[in-house]
Amino acid sequence: MKKKRTLMTKRTAPYLMILPAMAMIAVFMFYPIFMTFFNSFHNYVLTRPKDYGFIGVENYKTLFADPVFWQGLKTTLIWTFWNVFFQAILGLAVAVLMNVDFKGRKLYRMVVFSPWAFGGMIVALVFSYMFTGQTGVINDLLVKSGLINERIAWLATGSRARAVLIFTTTWRGIPFFAVSFLAALQSIPNDYYEAANVDGASTIYQFMHITMPLIKNTVVLTTMLRTIWTFNIVDIIAGMTGGGPNNATMTLPMYLMNKFNLSLDIGYSSAMAAVMALILAVFAIIYALVGGFGKEGDL
Repeated sequence: MKKKRTLMTKRTAPYLMILPAMAMIAVFMFYPIFMTFFNSFHNYVLTRPKDYGFIGVENYKTLFADPVFWQGLKTTLIWTFWNVFFQAILGLAVAVLMNVDFKGRKLYRMVVFSPWAFGGMIVALVFSYMFTGQTGVINDLLVKSGLINERIAWLATGSRARAVLIFTTTWRGIPFFAVSFLAALQSIPNDYYEAANVDGASTIYQFMHITMPLIKNTVVLTTMLRTIWTFNIVDIIAGMTGGGPNNATMTLPMYLMNKFNLSLDIGYSSAMAAVMALILAVFAIIYALVGGFGKEGDL
């Protein structure tokens, strides 16, 4: 009997130790997700509590008939793609430089990592002043260097506002990729490169056939995570453009926030949030499968 109790204790002890963590996850993650989908099928407006009730898929019908939703979806996909693309490419370049031993590397690393320490609203405020039409430092530098003759109203047109936002979030997102890629690069055994040098392989060949296959899992995971985070960015957009001009930078999370603040319609907002969650879930599954996450690349 004593042996049986000891065996049961050994089997149940790990589960008991993770039980508090699982309870916290259930309360703070699974329950809000469940309530989001639950509320999306109800007429739930905070200013009209007496009208609360089950309405089926009416919120989804209204959402899919909303032209701003489809415009926001298109803007979000374009915004997310270019952000992650530039952040990943530049982050990899920065990581490769940090992986090389040179004088002043510690200072270089500190400068590279610093953007990640700033909050989104602080970054939005600073870059808004930098790109201000009349007094911004960007226009001042471009005029003094002779690249432009007149000051540009960067945030006054849709294409320029999108470009400025992508530039801002790229600057802030590079450290995430740089740190992740640097850790992956430092885990590669130097023997592979020594053998490649003996065989006369070029630097580009080594990068494409040794470095990239061995950091593939890191690339897939980081780009997937950053895509999800970038898709949901609100603070920088809210602080710089507020979704304007003329909804040119109105992403779905930004539209969701504005819509809820104006109407206090939890049901409609929950439907939009549920659609966004499904889009990201489908993307993550397909991307992980296509990217071969968890499988070692071929050398």
